[in-house]
Amino acid sequence: MSGLRVLVVEDEEPIRMALVDALEHEGYVVTQAADGARGLELALREAPDIVLLDLMLPKRDGFSVLRALREDRLQSVVIVLSARGEEWDRVQGFEYGADDYVVKPFSIRELLGRMRALSRRAEGSAPGLSGDARRVRIGDAVVDFAAYCVERGGAREGLSRREMELLRHFLAHEGEALERGDILDAVWGRDEDPTTRTIDMHVLKLRRKLEPDPERPRHLLTVHGKGYRFTRRGEEPR
Repeated sequence: MSGLRVLVVEDEEPIRMALVDALEHEGYVVTQAADGARGLELALREAPDIVLLDLMLPKRDGFSVLRALREDRLQSVVIVLSARGEEWDRVQGFEYGADDYVVKPFSIRELLGRMRALSRRAEGSAPGLSGDARRVRIGDAVVDFAAYCVERGGAREGLSRREMELLRHFLAHEGEALERGDILDAVWGRDEDPTTRTIDMHVLKLRRKLEPDPERPRHLLTVHGKGYRFTRRGEEPR
């Protein structure tokens, strides 16, 4: 992971400096910001590999920064670092496009491990696809993995990183009936605490972007009492 660029957005100086020191010791190239406005500016200008983002920031809060980053389609890995550990905060963070959510106080060693895992995942090709398959057709939609978007009917719509990871998981297990719990473990990880409602919300968002009629899906199919099944070619709605 040596040489990767990390932006630390944290207003508490002792925490920020401890992170900077630890990251530089591991070989990361670190930039720092003490408020949300400056953090957003640096992130959009520098496009770092990883953003470590506090939520309770002066000038612009972390949720607002995260939403702006994803609306701009910044592909950086974003890890939220926050003392706010309630389920609503975690779900909101993932909804806005966070890749991970770490509750303070946290272990630097654990954070470094999460960063390495997420960086490897971000650099890898989509599961179920050949290494150079950057565009995949799903029915009448084309998913552009490089551009983080879906093209359908002449329109383009962005995908969050979490939506991308979920779609990659479905592609890797096409045709299989997948349980919600297994999907959560694979896409969100065992160290996180999302609910099955989290995956339902993300599937709903993907249906709105991929399906001709989201109310009668052909590709992201519900398996009642279990979870979901995905097919690229599509099936007639029942």
